[in-house]
Amino acid sequence: METKMLALGQFVFEQKNLPYQEFQQQLAWRHPAGNRVGQRPAHQFTGPEDEKITLTGVLIPELTGGESAIEQIRIMGDEGLSWPLITGMGDILGMFVVESLSTTRSVFFQDGTARRIEYTLNLLRVDDDDTAVEEDEMEFDQRMEAA
Repeated sequence: METKMLALGQFVFEQKNLPYQEFQQQLAWRHPAGNRVGQRPAHQFTGPEDEKITLTGVLIPELTGGESAIEQIRIMGDEGLSWPLITGMGDILGMFVVESLSTTRSVFFQDGTARRIEYTLNLLRVDDDDTAVEEDEMEFDQRMEAA
């Protein structure tokens, strides 16, 4: 039985299709400064910055996924839609868009097909809070039923 690593919408990251070796999450918060005479600047918390997730991995098409898995992610990016990002344990991380996808192909067969594909997938969270995640999940379910 294949274990699910992560799901972005209907695309499931597994060892056999698009495994990742690194999962990097970037979180930050805003604390703008207001200058004061004779004192240190005053800082005020104004909320979170963008949340970004970066997945990096290496595909060996003979053993794992290849061009078709990369193409599915590219299509999702072209659509510009937000997708729920769900861990293999079922935790909902939020609604994310595909911000960028970069690939490096190397070690080629004689016909030019890559035997090794390195990729970096950058995802950007676009929902505001957990309530928005639930609303977006309902919208996502409606889109899938209509498809």
